Amino acid sequence: METSPQLRLIIAVVISSLIAFRSYKRKSLDLSGGIAGFLVMTIHFAAGYRYGALLLVFFLTSSKLTKVGEDKKRRVDVEFKEGGQRNWLQVFCNSGIASVLVVIACTLTGWEDKCLDSKQSIIVTALIGGIIGHYACCSGDTWSSELGVLSDSQPRLITTFKPVKKGTNGGVTKAGFLAALAAGTTVGLTFIIFGFFTAKCPSDVALKQLLAVPLAALAGLCGSLIDSVLGATIQFSGFCSVRNKIVGKPGPTVKKISGVDILDNNGVNFVSILLTSFLTSIAFMYIF
Repeated sequence: METSPQLRLIIAVVISSLIAFRSYKRKSLDLSGGIAGFLVMTIHFAAGYRYGALLLVFFLTSSKLTKVGEDKKRRVDVEFKEGGQRNWLQVFCNSGIASVLVVIACTLTGWEDKCLDSKQSIIVTALIGGIIGHYACCSGDTWSSELGVLSDSQPRLITTFKPVKKGTNGGVTKAGFLAALAAGTTVGLTFIIFGFFTAKCPSDVALKQLLAVPLAALAGLCGSLIDSVLGATIQFSGFCSVRNKIVGKPGPTVKKISGVDILDNNGVNFVSILLTSFLTSIAFMYIF
């Protein structure tokens, strides 16, 4: 699937425009989120179809899962919005780091899709590993949050293992962990499947590419764990007796459950993505 950079940019603009407009109409993104989504999607697809596919798999599956069980989530989540309606800040927190990495990787490879092979280029391999880790973390956190809250099992705070109310930052369930593993696996499989069409690997390297799947699965679980630990420690959770819901800010009617008010949800997501991307890039650099 070889195309010139100019043609790929045109295709990227067309695909990104259609998806951003559709997502705005379906309330998956608000207006600012639609504009930001168009920008990051264009960057990803222009840099490489495989990068665009990773972003799309994360966005489309997350948007779909956000709409599952909306009535139940509305009763739990004080910041619930119909359809999800992610804004520009959420878009950039969940795709900004990857956007930078794909631009650097694209610059180094001359717009060519490369295999995971440290012997050929340790920097490019690390960058691709960081991108995979990025979307494995994003997907793992979102899948675990959106499906975990629908589970009938009692969430437990990851730092103390004490039972907590659904919606508490840092609350985890077995279903959430399994969802994170499944999300990471999906990201890894997407990378491998699209790689069949976009990258030409030597025979001795091709088979080793399959290791990206279990590594992505672990990155999804690792990202979810990091997010949960951060959520339980440096993100405030409390129960508001007036709203009868879990809230993220202290107040006179709020009884603290866990954490200190340092980062909000976007900040926690950004830090967990950054850490997971870094760890995954190192793992890919040594394994491949």
